[in-house]
Amino acid sequence: MQDTSKQYDEVIAGCRSLFNNKMKDYGCAWRILRLPSLTDQIFIKAQRIRGLQQNSVRKVDEGEMSEFIGIVNYCTMALIQIEKGVVEQPDLSADEAAKLYDKHIAETKELMMNKNHDYGEAWRDMRVSSLTDLILQKLLRVKQIENNSGKTIVSEGIDANYQDMINYAVFAMIHLNNE
Repeated sequence: MQDTSKQYDEVIAGCRSLFNNKMKDYGCAWRILRLPSLTDQIFIKAQRIRGLQQNSVRKVDEGEMSEFIGIVNYCTMALIQIEKGVVEQPDLSADEAAKLYDKHIAETKELMMNKNHDYGEAWRDMRVSSLTDLILQKLLRVKQIENNSGKTIVSEGIDANYQDMINYAVFAMIHLNNE
């Protein structure tokens, strides 16, 4: 599992770098987005990945990797929104946003390490296409929870689903890096 931890950190470093650079370009304009808007952005990215995996012709010269990075970053934004709430005007400095990003990624990595221990690194035998399908399934679950005003009877909350999507996306990028 040491390899997993190192590989996870390497993938996240790339995601975090893009997040930080976009913060420099745009500030934290994303702070006005409600959770369903973030969920829809993640859904678009996951659908595009699935399309790339199924279609032989690509009309935009971007691959799966950039979309998985987007999933990680949008899910992290959603976790920050759950913690901080939605605002009417951007309210975070780049440093504050980076600290929140790191906090939520650390919590998500800890969850991954615990599950990875219990599941025996089963993800290593999974296909990237299966990880994509699991992300889409989680998105459909999140949409249903959002449609139910956040109420669940026996299911984990929206935050756990966002964390799982981050971890599935990181696993997919580890696989893509190894190809």
